[in-house]
Amino acid sequence: MTVADRSGSADDGAVLARLSRLDRYLPLWIALAMAGGLLLGTLVPSLNDGLETLQVGTVSLPIALGLLVMMYPVLAKVRYEDLGRMSDDGVGNGRFFGVSLFLSWIVGPALMFALAWIFLADQPAYRTGVIIVGLARCIAMVLVWNDIALGDRERAAVLVVFNAIFQVVAYALLGYFYLTLLPGWLGFDTQGFEVGIWEVARTVLIFLGIPLVAGYLTRLIGIRRRGRDWYEQRFIPRIAPLTLYGLLFTIVLLFAIQGEEITSQPLDVVLIAVPLLVYFAVMWVAGFASGRLMGFPYPQTAALSFTVASNDFELAIAVAVGVFGAASGQALAGVVGPLIEVPVLIALVYVALWLRRRLAWPEPRGSRNTVDQPPAASAAGTLG
Repeated sequence: MTVADRSGSADDGAVLARLSRLDRYLPLWIALAMAGGLLLGTLVPSLNDGLETLQVGTVSLPIALGLLVMMYPVLAKVRYEDLGRMSDDGVGNGRFFGVSLFLSWIVGPALMFALAWIFLADQPAYRTGVIIVGLARCIAMVLVWNDIALGDRERAAVLVVFNAIFQVVAYALLGYFYLTLLPGWLGFDTQGFEVGIWEVARTVLIFLGIPLVAGYLTRLIGIRRRGRDWYEQRFIPRIAPLTLYGLLFTIVLLFAIQGEEITSQPLDVVLIAVPLLVYFAVMWVAGFASGRLMGFPYPQTAALSFTVASNDFELAIAVAVGVFGAASGQALAGVVGPLIEVPVLIALVYVALWLRRRLAWPEPRGSRNTVDQPPAASAAGTLG
């Protein structure tokens, strides 16, 4: 009997019900924040001047605060202690992590680079912002998609830990390569939108490094003093909504600053959405097909497909704002990222569960979905 035969009675129709209310309506909250920002910019036309008086570099202090608040809960959720605790279930850890890291860090950025130049060749700011989204690997929200799709929780958690740590080093190098070096080698006209490696590195160190250290120390101290159950089932749900509040606060300010430009070109959001939509779909299919071709059981295939298809839009927004400023087209492209990613990946959860029932899957050796981890969908506001 296959895994699908034994588990086909799962209530796939309750996918949305298994998401927290904050996560379930995330696209709506983002749309309302966009509208609220446009209204605020219209009612308070001097807001941008006021924010510039509190500016350090290219980021105003209120927006910087929103970005840090947005990142901290995400990184406090990461299960750092799971790194290196992978047991053997017959799938082959080397094969699984090898293909996952290849798709995430080689194929994903290259694909987004290609899509950005195909669809946004004459829109350098939006093109750059879309590439920035493609470079940021997912570090939290993937646990939600993986969990409700009945994927391998342990492997997804280890990948989240690795991505969170590796991004501190890799993001700036990839940003410099895809935004400056590669276009020059290919003879593309960047129209002046080139980025120095230190500009990206500085932003990553501030908006990923600081909350990463804070999140790690919070988890380390919290688990030592109160235990893992208390930390994950009581503390995390309390701080988790801060990510959404920080995100919405940042979006309101960004759209208030960019209100005039956005209202004069309302189809720009649609223009940015096209390469993002193609990217998420192609990456998920690539991950799922790779798992299938390599003979992985369903849980590992699902974990692979969702980890390679998801992106850390909080980091992408922080980098776009930190390097190019809140009024930039790059920042707008970063904001559009979660607006597209969330509904697309919810739809792909349904696809994964349908394929789980329809296809024959090899038996995993032992149960891998019974690790001590609370349902990801039960922690409100699990973004990232």
